Amino acid sequence: MSAAYDVLRHVTTATVTTMLLKKGIRRCWIDGSMPLVPTGERIVGPAFTLRFVPVREDLATPESWGKPISTRAAIEAMPEGCIAVADAMGVTSAGIFGDILVMRMARRNVKALVTDGVIRDKAGCLKADLPIFCRGTAAPASVNGLTFVGWEEPIACGGCAIFPGDVIVADDDGAVVIPKDLVDFVAAEGEEHERYESWVVSEVERGVPLPGLYPPNDEAKARYQAWKSKRG
Repeated sequence: MSAAYDVLRHVTTATVTTMLLKKGIRRCWIDGSMPLVPTGERIVGPAFTLRFVPVREDLATPESWGKPISTRAAIEAMPEGCIAVADAMGVTSAGIFGDILVMRMARRNVKALVTDGVIRDKAGCLKADLPIFCRGTAAPASVNGLTFVGWEEPIACGGCAIFPGDVIVADDDGAVVIPKDLVDFVAAEGEEHERYESWVVSEVERGVPLPGLYPPNDEAKARYQAWKSKRG
């Protein structure tokens, strides 16, 4: 799948959503998961899922951080190159990860953290140099509002169903999920779509009107094919 990943690094999240729409999939953009610091870069990797549920005061305690089912244990199970995707139920009053956990993820070569919740210790998290996509920040720890219950199981994150191994593409427009069985389709169709749009931009720049151009009529398709042939 590495070849598809290479292609997807050049396909915008906007294009990914359009390609998935061709397959009838509309719920693929993770609502609220925006870059903590926009960089202009695009990140692609398999989803490693984490799940939180509403706070249970007898379970969500500082002592729970040392138990076998904990965010600490989950981080040690993350494979190199994955993107951690945390279902935090959209809770914005408790940070699911702080600087120490984020630093450990970075040292384990996790590619990014994506969540519909928030993080804490922003200054320290930024020093870890791990791309983070979230709703923002909050000072309280996760156990103030959430209970961590497991990893590598299906989750709901930002209105999307995400299964372990689905592929995440994230850039300055946010994060999208590609069902793992559709990765090759999205990569191939997305690459061609990006190529066509680059030609459309050049046409618009020289004053060509959009009707018949986007979407293309037969005349536009012919001119596009000629343009592609010249480029080799």
